[in-house]
Amino acid sequence: MALRDKLRAVLSTQDSPKKIALSFSVGIFIGMSPLLGLHTIIGIFVAWVFRLNKFVTVIGLYITNPWTAVPIYTFATWIGARILGIDHIIPDLNWSALSFSYLLRETEPLIWPFIFGSTLCGFVAAGIGYVIIYKAVLRNRND
Repeated sequence: MALRDKLRAVLSTQDSPKKIALSFSVGIFIGMSPLLGLHTIIGIFVAWVFRLNKFVTVIGLYITNPWTAVPIYTFATWIGARILGIDHIIPDLNWSALSFSYLLRETEPLIWPFIFGSTLCGFVAAGIGYVIIYKAVLRNRND
């Protein structure tokens, strides 16, 4: 299903515009959260608990996908580092000593900027997504 088809399906969902927009924005927030690998499970669970539209929530989740994850999380980590006052965020790697444990140790200072930045960016993107989808649903229903 192409992006355009998914957007049409979201806009034509038979729920209130507020519920559709809220479902989508919750999906965006969870999709941009730092809980990597758990997005779909958390999104479906939250949609079920709060009686949101599961389909629309999952579409919102997949704003962050394998193609968009690296730029989104890189930007979010950079934002988090700037706000937390961390100037040096790119570690100096010793390529001859490269191992998984070495990478974890060297990137440890990025954990809080990543968590803070992705959460903050998720909130902002969710708010913007809510407004856009709400207006789009209203426009779609008036046509």
